[in-house]
Amino acid sequence: MSQPGLKIIVSSQDGRTVSGHAGQTKQWLVFETDKSGTPSLAERIALTPAQVFHRFQGPGPHPLDGAHVLITRFAGEGFVAKMGKRGVKVRQTREADAVKAVADFLAGRLAPPPSRRVMSLVCKVRDAFSRHG
Repeated sequence: MSQPGLKIIVSSQDGRTVSGHAGQTKQWLVFETDKSGTPSLAERIALTPAQVFHRFQGPGPHPLDGAHVLITRFAGEGFVAKMGKRGVKVRQTREADAVKAVADFLAGRLAPPPSRRVMSLVCKVRDAFSRHG
């Protein structure tokens, strides 16, 4: 699936692996495909607390705007809907390696996500102990 000009963002708290709980992720990898559809890391983006999607309000500009696809380990339904309104398709995967996840997505073989029930429970517990205000 060679797609030139594609911008793919990956949630990655450590700059190497695909992280989960996309709505609270601060660190992102931005990949762009060249004319032949080959991806390369274009930049790393660190969001401020106000830019993290769990807190971000409104349709205003955002540092991750312009992405076509977002890859993460897990995202809640609200996050998926919010990104859809921004024109971004969310893909969830159990693949841990960020570079491999992008390559697999482009090849049409991205591994399915971890169990939704387990990840939903993990996110609820994490939300209970996080500060949203």
